[in-house]
Amino acid sequence: MTIIASLLRAAELPDSPTARLDAELLLAAALGKSRSFLHTWPERIVPSEAALTFAEYLQRRRSGEPVAYILGQQGFWKLDLEVAPHTLIPRPDTELLVEAALELLPATPARVLDLGTGSGAIALALASERPAWKVTAVDRVLEAVALAERNRQRLHLNNAVVLSSHWFSALEGQRFHLIISNPPYIAAADPHLVEGDVRFEPASALVAGEDGLDDLRLIVTQAPGHLEAGGWLMLEHGYDQAEAVRDLLLTHGFEEVHSRTDLGGHQRISLGRLPC
Repeated sequence: MTIIASLLRAAELPDSPTARLDAELLLAAALGKSRSFLHTWPERIVPSEAALTFAEYLQRRRSGEPVAYILGQQGFWKLDLEVAPHTLIPRPDTELLVEAALELLPATPARVLDLGTGSGAIALALASERPAWKVTAVDRVLEAVALAERNRQRLHLNNAVVLSSHWFSALEGQRFHLIISNPPYIAAADPHLVEGDVRFEPASALVAGEDGLDDLRLIVTQAPGHLEAGGWLMLEHGYDQAEAVRDLLLTHGFEEVHSRTDLGGHQRISLGRLPC
């Protein structure tokens, strides 16, 4: 047995830029408490079973495994989501898509499609903010569909539906006022694929051909057949792909094409509107 403060001092994670936060999250989970508990009661004794669990968590983190996968959960927008290694870990950068979508359409009834939903992060965030919207979330990975559905049910978001579909394959005849996606957009030879947390995430959710644009091309090409007149297509992409994605949108007849920047000043999403 040992005290919380001593455990945290011993939990150095030199390879992590967020070592202290990682250690606090893992210790709080091992104890079944919140992070605030650690700061309020730093001299509390840690039960031996929790100390062993914490040690196991630390070993996994030292091997590079993301904290979100160790704990099986990740916060996104205002939601706590279950996550698993067959889906991407939702990231704060992707909240830019949610913000832009909420600005784009009014809170009146609308049909919205989230392509490649993974854990359901984007779709469920939108459904939680816009009860009048009917949000459809699709993914081709069956484990991801099951995961997103568990998140939907736990959050009681009855205005969302989760379906199995490889992009638009199961959506014949359906049209939407907004199609939104954070698809794979990393080039196959990108060196970042073997660094950091990304090593543990599914390559199928990250890699899109030699230039990273394969899935973006497919979505832009097929989206007009699934949009209402005047409907919007909104895409997340790499920091250096904005011009290429805007060109794709313009080539396929979209208007009002533009990109938006993230907090780091990078153009990370691009969007366009189908003519009325």
